[in-house]
Parts: sequence; C-alpha cells; structure tokens
Amino acid sequence: MELFSKCFSGIHRPKLTAIDFIRYIGPGMLVTVGFIDPGNWASNIAAGSGYGYALLWMVTLSTLMLILLQHNAAHLGIVTGKCLSEAATEYLPPKLKNVILISAMGAAVSTAMAELLGGAIALQMLFGLPVKLGTVLVLLLVLWLQFTNSYRKIEKIIIGFVSLIGFAFIYELHMVQIDWGAAGAGWVTPAFPKGALPVIMSVLGAVVMPHNLFLHSEIIQSRQWNLQDETVIRRQLKYEFGDTLFSMLIGWAINSAMILTAAAAFFQNSKKVDELGQAQEMLRPLLGDAASIVFALALLFAGISSSITAGMAGGSIFAGMFSEPYDISDSHSKTGVLLTMVPAAAVVFLISSPFQGLIYSQMLLSVQLPITIFTQIYLTSSKRVMGKYANSLLDRILLWITGGIVTALNLALLISAF
Repeated sequence: MELFSKCFSGIHRPKLTAIDFIRYIGPGMLVTVGFIDPGNWASNIAAGSGYGYALLWMVTLSTLMLILLQHNAAHLGIVTGKCLSEAATEYLPPKLKNVILISAMGAAVSTAMAELLGGAIALQMLFGLPVKLGTVLVLLLVLWLQFTNSYRKIEKIIIGFVSLIGFAFIYELHMVQIDWGAAGAGWVTPAFPKGALPVIMSVLGAVVMPHNLFLHSEIIQSRQWNLQDETVIRRQLKYEFGDTLFSMLIGWAINSAMILTAAAAFFQNSKKVDELGQAQEMLRPLLGDAASIVFALALLFAGISSSITAGMAGGSIFAGMFSEPYDISDSHSKTGVLLTMVPAAAVVFLISSPFQGLIYSQMLLSVQLPITIFTQIYLTSSKRVMGKYANSLLDRILLWITGGIVTALNLALLISAF
C-alpha cells in the first residue's frame, strides 16, 4: 500500500536491525491474543471436526483482513500519538463520539465475558470446578495482573502465554497424523461444503474484534518516539508493520493448528464436535490423558491472556473519553478496566449455559463492530487527523472492501442467530 511504501521512501531511511526489531515485538502479540481467544477455539474445532481441512482457507483470508485493519489502527496511534478512543473524542462531534465509545465499552464487556468464560471452562476441564466459581477465580487473577504489573510486564506475560499455547498445539500436532497435501490445498482453496456456511461466518466474521482495534492504537505508543522527528515516525511505521505481520502470522499458525488437530483427531474418526468441553473429553480416548490435559491448559492460557487484553482495551476506551491515554495508575483507566471486567463476570452468573453466553457475546460484537471499523477508516482517511500519512486512495479502497466483508459476515452471523 502507498501508506506503507512511504515508510521506505526518501534518501535517509531509518536503519532496521534484527536486534531492534526483536526488542520492538510485543504490541502485535497482545492483539494476536484476541485472534486465538476461546471463541476462535470453538469455531476452529467445529470447522476441523465437521469439515476436515476444507475450511483452512478461512484462516488465511481472516488473517489477511486482520493484518490490514490492525496495521491501519496502529498507524493512527503512531502518527497522532492518540489511541482510537482519544482521536474519536477530539475529532468527532460529542454526541456521535459518545454513542461510538459507549457502544465500544459494551463490546469490550461482551468480549471479556467470553474470555473469562473460556478460562472458567478450562478450569472445569482440569479440576472439575463449577463454571461460575472458575469465572470468579479467573477474574481475580486477571485484575491482579492488570493492577500490579506495568504494561511491559503484562506484555511479557502475554508473549509467554502465546508461546505456551503455540507449544501446546505443536505437541497436539505431533500426536496426530496430518495429511499435509490436503492441508496445503485447504489453506489456499476456497471451499463451501454443504452446511458449512454458519461455521465459515463464525470464524471469518469474528476474527476482527472491536476492542483489538482500540487496543492496538493504544499499546503501539508504548514504544516511545518524538512525533516531531519524521525519521523516527518512518522507523516506527516500518517496525510496526513487521511486528503486526509477525504476530498475525503466529495467530494464523495457531488457528491453523486448531483446525488441523480437530480434523485429524475428530473428522477422520467421524466425530463432530460443537463445544470445547466435548472436544477435551473426546481427545482423551483418542490421544490419551496427556493430550486432553495439554488442550485444557492451552485453553486456560488463552482465556487468561485474552481477558487481560479485553480489560486493557476497556481501560483505554474509557480513558480516551476523557482525552487521556491508558495508564493503569490513573483513575480513569482503572475505572475502565473495572467497568469492563466486573460486569463481564456478572453476566456469566445470569446466563443459563456457557454455550449461550458465547452466542450472546458474538451477537453484541456483530452489532458494534461495523461502528468501530468505519470510525477508524474515517479517522485514518482524514488529512486533518493524519496529515500527509492519511490513507491513500488504494488504502481506502482496500480498507472499505475489508470492512465491508467483515461487517457483512458479522451481520449475517447475527441474523442467523435468530
């Protein structure tokens, strides 16, 4: 894209070294957590167990769309020094801004509910704890991590969790027989098996989550820079794309591994799986106790880490309403985290079943997501906001197409729920 190509233009190009890039990695990893959250687990396992390798292409397509939108959100943070919530507060009419950001807080609560629920389901798998008790335990752990650790410590914790999830699925893949020829074709060949459309919509339509767009525009600013120095800005834009690309590819690999494992373990044995608990129980006789325990542990790590990022996103959105950046030592950020996490846990106590909770969560996200996507595109296309780094014509075309696809899929998923 033209915007990215600008990062490489000019005579004086910032030097990019491997060591500098490794030190920069982190913001993209926090976003990746939203790409491998419990909701994605359920969809991927349903895809692999029901259709084998045929739906791997949707992981490839969803990752490409995610890279484009998250890359764009991060650019807003780098160029303006403001997160999406702060930018909306400054550049949009107050009434419109309030509708957008209040609905975004609702989406963050909805997301956090699903993430806490995923962690609670994992505790039930491992220790037989009731889901509601598990929800409270995950909530307390997540709040403790958020309130007692600096951002950089949280970042390291998340990178550690993502690594453990990745290793868990490497272990799972090692225990099953994968048809790599069929898998290779599945990654790049769109297919629509009979009855697969709801699963396709659930994975593609849920891959971009509103809170992640707010979060990425905020956490990218943890890499300090001087906004008056164009060379520094160009370097940050270059590093950010590398971080986003690297992190999203890891998300692609883990999501692919979920489908591959489900396809090899369940589809090839004619066992269709619709729920996470059912998947863990069915793994035990097929692959042994170790595989089922590793599966549950990986789900626990995913639930905890995605709950942390959901809370951070809520804190960022709420602080942005007051034109403030996310800072867990500030009262507005703390209030935003609590307004996200506590109601999310309370909702779990009101739902009749974990499965219904995930459905309700996805429905709320389906309603709010178009609002966030098109708000972001408007802001990043505005020269008043972005200056010369505003989206080019090609950027706008690609973003509108991507936003349109994601929105259509989410709305279709919402309609199908009724």
